[in-house]
Amino acid sequence: MRILPDGAAEVVSAVIRLRRSIKPADFSDRPVDQATVRQLLEAAHLAPTHGMTEPWRFTVFMGSARLELAEFLARVLQQITPQAETLVGKAEKLKRAIQAAPCCLAIGMHRQRSGKIPEVEEISAVACAVQNLHLLATALGMAGYWSSGLAICSTAFRDYLGLQDEDRVLGLFYLGYPAAEWPSGTRSSLDGRIVWRCGAESGSCSERL
Repeated sequence: MRILPDGAAEVVSAVIRLRRSIKPADFSDRPVDQATVRQLLEAAHLAPTHGMTEPWRFTVFMGSARLELAEFLARVLQQITPQAETLVGKAEKLKRAIQAAPCCLAIGMHRQRSGKIPEVEEISAVACAVQNLHLLATALGMAGYWSSGLAICSTAFRDYLGLQDEDRVLGLFYLGYPAAEWPSGTRSSLDGRIVWRCGAESGSCSERL
């Protein structure tokens, strides 16, 4: 039974193929409005979730709240990174990235208190939610970039967001609009990444594909 109009599969495939990770340094200064962010988060909320735990938690940083976020994460990075491992300007680079994005989404994973659902499945559900968000952003011509790192995934940032001890921060999603033409992308061949086990009842796989 067809549930979508003709051509829908081609549109979905095109959006998937066009999705890119575009860093904040390549964003324009075009603002992002709250209604659009809400639309993207509603798409994220439709992700698959085992047991309907809906583990995704998003904190939206826009306007002057980005500066507070940037300053906080820069301090955390300096506090938790051993001096010998500190890269020159790493904290400043993080601050610049946050301030270059009109909108930053902190991605949280709320752990089911009973622990019945394995944590890896909860993390996977959040990843699916982010993919939903990113695909719709692509369809709207928006740039997106999912980033992690020591400060972003720290317990200090988890506490800053008001998450609980069992919860986790899985990254920041930078959201904006591209400053230049949409970038091209590459993928290696799918060959070598699939093992076909089709059974003998209908002939070989190669005869059916």
